[in-house]
Amino acid sequence: MEFFRTPDINFVGVARKALMVSGAILVAGLISMGVQRGLKQSIDFAGGALVEVRTEQTVPLQDIRAIVAAAGFENAEITRFGADNEFLIKVKSVEESDATAKAIVSAIQNGIGEQQVDLRRVETVGPKIGAELRSSGIQAVIWSMIGILIYVGWRFDFRFAVASILATLHDVLLTLAFFSFTGIEMSLGVLAAVLTIVGYSLNDTVVVFDRIRENLRLKRGVEFGKLVNTSINETLSRTVITGTTTLLVLISIIFLGGEVIRDFAITLFVGIIIGTYSSVFVAAPIVLEWHRWRPLKSK
Repeated sequence: MEFFRTPDINFVGVARKALMVSGAILVAGLISMGVQRGLKQSIDFAGGALVEVRTEQTVPLQDIRAIVAAAGFENAEITRFGADNEFLIKVKSVEESDATAKAIVSAIQNGIGEQQVDLRRVETVGPKIGAELRSSGIQAVIWSMIGILIYVGWRFDFRFAVASILATLHDVLLTLAFFSFTGIEMSLGVLAAVLTIVGYSLNDTVVVFDRIRENLRLKRGVEFGKLVNTSINETLSRTVITGTTTLLVLISIIFLGGEVIRDFAITLFVGIIIGTYSSVFVAAPIVLEWHRWRPLKSK
């Protein structure tokens, strides 16, 4: 515990190397998204039908896929959902969800014999609605960025606002790169997690910035790089404790919360790690580099 009371880590000294690592991951993520022609989208954005069914006994997944494909849904995505006898079937670009669900259930019922097949859930989103949801999601991210710029610029200084925006943009892009690497679908729940990450990252960044501003007033004459390093170290215990407790909760949700919110929890888990990292290795170094170009005076 003494380490967290009086840490003395040279964060500023390794900031450029950290930025190079971030840049490499971002480039790899952009290449991955280019090869895959964008992120994988759920029916929330692409439009289609989601059908959840349950059989009396366990049925091999490949058998369900073959049955559904034979029924005319060759492009359907089928995965186990929870128990071994529960299946989630996603069919994109479908208007008549009820007819689709009935056709799928009937095909599975005929394909597996005398077992009872229960229709658990049917969800549908039309292509037009999916496009509107996608547009609204992008607008929500843009407006959140504008709000951050205005708030931090008013609360601190314009350079702090720019650093916050760049750090937040860094967090969002790295999270999208993670989606591209892992194949997680972009859904409304995942989008909500991304917006939550934006808020978490901003909060962590503001804590560091507030300490920098305070030390700039209290420790006049101290070289700005040392002052930034001291400020990060002084807020390190708060950063570690807050992040660790949040991550422990998310780990519980990932393993115990079920399939419905797993992608949401995984996105938050990764995003919180990225957001904590960016407040130390992205936002603060940007302010430092700006100060070297144009010194910031205490008010």
